[in-house]
Amino acid sequence: MHLDQDTIVAIATPPGRGGIGVVRLSGPLAGSAVRTVLSIEGGLKPRVAHFTRIHEPTTGQLVDEAVVTYFPAPNSYTGEDVLEIAAHGSPVVLHFLMEQALAAGARLARAGEFTERAFLSGRLDLTQAEAVRDLIEASTLHQARLAAEQLGGALSRRIAPTKDALVKLIATLEAGIDFAEDDIDVMPASAILEAIEAIEPALKALADSFHYGRILHAGLTLAIVGEPNAGKSSLFNRLLDRNRAIVTAKAGTTRDLISEKLSIDGIPVELIDTAGLRIAVDEAESLGIAKSRETLATADLVLLVTDASRALTEEEHAILRSLHERPYLLVRNKCDLGSIAAENGLLTSALTGEGLEALRTAIASILQRGATAESGLLTNLRQHEAVMRALAGLGAARLAVEGHVPHEMLLLDLYGSLRGLDELTGATTADDVLNLIFSTFCIGK
Repeated sequence: MHLDQDTIVAIATPPGRGGIGVVRLSGPLAGSAVRTVLSIEGGLKPRVAHFTRIHEPTTGQLVDEAVVTYFPAPNSYTGEDVLEIAAHGSPVVLHFLMEQALAAGARLARAGEFTERAFLSGRLDLTQAEAVRDLIEASTLHQARLAAEQLGGALSRRIAPTKDALVKLIATLEAGIDFAEDDIDVMPASAILEAIEAIEPALKALADSFHYGRILHAGLTLAIVGEPNAGKSSLFNRLLDRNRAIVTAKAGTTRDLISEKLSIDGIPVELIDTAGLRIAVDEAESLGIAKSRETLATADLVLLVTDASRALTEEEHAILRSLHERPYLLVRNKCDLGSIAAENGLLTSALTGEGLEALRTAIASILQRGATAESGLLTNLRQHEAVMRALAGLGAARLAVEGHVPHEMLLLDLYGSLRGLDELTGATTADDVLNLIFSTFCIGK
């Protein structure tokens, strides 16, 4: 991994017209590349906003007004010289500034290259760099808060004590091997096992945080399924707080999937209303029911909606059996009808709203499984796999101790565990992995 020495430029604001548009430069030419079109008297003062005018270089005609801020290395976002020009958000003006920078020797930035340079210069570790992308992509305030915590180093701080303990164990064993002739005692097996057992719980708790961190980051799908006329569409509308799905007294009104996005305790949820599960009366309903069964099989969370005034049918029992090892809630709707069957489940009435708050609380409880008061969560598969590799290395080390394997071989397992933690923060991440991560960023960040 290396830090390029060329200068990059990009429009850092979204495409299209806006009140303000920002052009960002980073690299050795950042402070001089567009000086020929800017009217700045007395030079650029670091971290000071300068009001200036943009003019055409050959004729001197006014193009726009702008605010320019200069951040010299190493105290900038990328660790290099950075210049940000905030002009009016006209694509013509922004592309004019880009053309001037390119003519002066800069090149177009790749997707995520500014943040990649921040990582390569040591301004951010890899979990913080990923948090930049998460913050940009956040669709709820809760997601933004989590990303801001990660960007502030919450995950890095959480793993630091564990990594320090692992490094201390490795150093002790290395010393015992390298300086045995100096009468430095090699750790007994019991002490090594005790050290491993002290490290593992924190890593397991971190691995467990992935369930909540993943759904908080990416959201999930929640499917409302059941037989016709159980009140699925009415419940769908109630959860959305608006009439999105058509509701009639006739069974089988919903023929296709209807989906809408909502936020439950800050977690983005795609809510899906499905066609009632029964023997189809025509081809259109048959296709709708097939889609319902596909959604039932793939949804992250299922609400099985049944009629509370009657016992569960064989079809409903079959659905419950299929959901045995998956997150689901049995919703006994239409409790306003008075006569309630004996089966367990959450009693609701889509007509009156009874039980809706309890249902939302139950959904939130499932979504928040794995959430803790401790900050720093695993939010993507790469992070989770890195922690699982660290745990696997510790597990292999424990087996090596119990099998009386020489310490030289035991250290290979411990170093494998340490590499997992290094991969989490990016200390040992390969270039191709970095390219894959940063290519998912937007241009200009």
